[in-house]
Amino acid sequence: MSLHELYQTICERRDHPSPQSYTAHLLAAGEDEIIKKVGEEAVEVILAAKGQGDQRLLEEIADLAYHVLVLLAARRLSPADVQAVLESRRR
Repeated sequence: MSLHELYQTICERRDHPSPQSYTAHLLAAGEDEIIKKVGEEAVEVILAAKGQGDQRLLEEIADLAYHVLVLLAARRLSPADVQAVLESRRR
């Protein structure tokens, strides 16, 4: 699954929540809970990078990317918005 496909799935869960969906539960918990998860995952990325091996680092980066995408979806922003900022900085 690409990051774009993951983002689309997150938006689908936002717009059509299911009680079994962790994503829907996280979105329903609100922005503060999502931000907390982003922070936790960022710390876990740092810890993994400092000695838990490449596989663990990749797993933690995947978790962080997921939670960042949930935050974007909650704010009705998109990865394209992030890409636009990155492109504007390239000049």
